[in-house]
Amino acid sequence: MLRGLIKGDNAFVPTAALRVAVRSGVDVAALLVTEQGRVRGDADIVFHGAPAHASGAVRLSPAADGDAEGTVWLDADLPGVEEQIARVLVVASTEEGALRDARGLSVEVFGPDGATVVAYEVTDAGPETAMVVAELYRRSGGWKFRAVGQGYVDGLTGLAVDHGVDPDGEPQEAADQPAPQASPAVPAPLRRPTRDELLDMTEEQIRALTEAHAQARAQAPLPAAPAPEPRPDPSAWTCGPVFKPRTATGRDNDVITENGLPPGPVMIELTVTGPGYTGLWPLDDSNTKRSSIVSSTETDFRGRVITSVPEHGRLRLRLEADGPWKLRILPLAEALRLSESRLESRGPDVLLHTGGTADAVFRYKGSSNFIVYLYRLAGHTDPTRLPKSGGSAVNEIGARKETLPLPEGPVLVCLTSADGPWDVRLKDVGLHSGGQEAENAAKLPAPRGARAWLRRVRG
Repeated sequence: MLRGLIKGDNAFVPTAALRVAVRSGVDVAALLVTEQGRVRGDADIVFHGAPAHASGAVRLSPAADGDAEGTVWLDADLPGVEEQIARVLVVASTEEGALRDARGLSVEVFGPDGATVVAYEVTDAGPETAMVVAELYRRSGGWKFRAVGQGYVDGLTGLAVDHGVDPDGEPQEAADQPAPQASPAVPAPLRRPTRDELLDMTEEQIRALTEAHAQARAQAPLPAAPAPEPRPDPSAWTCGPVFKPRTATGRDNDVITENGLPPGPVMIELTVTGPGYTGLWPLDDSNTKRSSIVSSTETDFRGRVITSVPEHGRLRLRLEADGPWKLRILPLAEALRLSESRLESRGPDVLLHTGGTADAVFRYKGSSNFIVYLYRLAGHTDPTRLPKSGGSAVNEIGARKETLPLPEGPVLVCLTSADGPWDVRLKDVGLHSGGQEAENAAKLPAPRGARAWLRRVRG
């Protein structure tokens, strides 16, 4: 048993990039909720079909070699969580059986140095099929962890509704629409029992209650069924390999080696905690540094950059850092998607535009160089290398607003230098001209939207 908190306890955690291990083979999701305890939209639901939040601050990843069977990792970069988000909920659920059958259900939080910060083991799970196991929440300018253990006998449906998600449509906070026309009367929603009431129920009463909830949902009028989402086709991705991400952690200067990677351009995500210089260089086969891909004096550096895996599949990187660090190797297909919603982040990053012609409006709040390169992927057929960039599209110094015209997607938008916070959104987005380029853009191997999670909630 983990030594840690008991249900209801809370403790401060470092405001840093934390790793959260959820154990016991359950399905894991994260809900990013506002002060009102509600998600703002589908994008605030992180689950296996949409494993990364648009901000990049919260991500799900599978167990690594050596992890206990059934472990799921939740990466929470707390400094990168948007200001509107007050809490990050850690949700566990089962497709079959109850959570009491999930032996050893637990949450353990690790700091940037790999040491355990706090842990909580659920010892009183009952017939519930979904539970908010724990939460990370803002408090007094920092962050705390709470052992929640709140189960839902009506499963993900009850949990979702409690946090602003309408299983049949849009999140409830977004329901600023005109009142719908009158529809046939339906039974009033059944009240969910409290946990104490639930523990006093017999098995027959619990089954009857579950059936009553299911019958009430079945009698409710259903909206028109959404069109099925196209399943991504990795073969249509024409730049860079698609593979399972790799992760390495350590402290101070080091050389990182990863073997068995598919050759081609990849994304490097690096987080370093503390002040000092951060530098990162690929090493060639003679152990000589190539051109640097990270060179920063920013405190608590975080960023994502591009490098290339050689044909033999062995990538070596020389890192200079003062303090604990985490490095992930990711496929380019996991680049953050540009949209008309504002995306906020800091440091260098890799973004992806897949629509028609558009203007990307950047607001950079740093004091050093702000450099952006574009790589047009439309028609590019060699997955082992990037197309030519044509030079920097933006190369300025200091805080500024910059509007960058983008061609039709798919286009990689690479912020190669950006020591400081920035945000970006698209405007004047045109329709894609169609043809093979539009087809390729539609087939990029992106995570499925959170609607898949909502459909499971409905079921």
